[in-house]
Amino acid sequence: MTDRRTAFVTGLRDLAAYFEANPDVPLPRHSITALYFPPKADDKAMRADIDHVAALLGTEIDPKDLQFGHYKTGLSFGPVRYEALAILADARARHEAANSYRDNIALT
Repeated sequence: MTDRRTAFVTGLRDLAAYFEANPDVPLPRHSITALYFPPKADDKAMRADIDHVAALLGTEIDPKDLQFGHYKTGLSFGPVRYEALAILADARARHEAANSYRDNIALT
């Protein structure tokens, strides 16, 4: 395992042990998601990366968020989910356009 992978897995185990040892600490109400984002690239490369993760997980691409430009797959372990998500170019452009006004609007 790489140092980063070892640290991540250790952190997850430590979090679980902490919650077990401290039952008064509130848990997230619904679920927790560990997100993987592929390196920013063209849509074809990012889709290929997410397709590769789907093959490793034995899962399909989730069609419900494709209309929003989110190409994703995931696997749930009860209320804990691992998700691989690529935000495609059109969705990134829409987000950047919507945020381009942010510094020009003052709320009073």
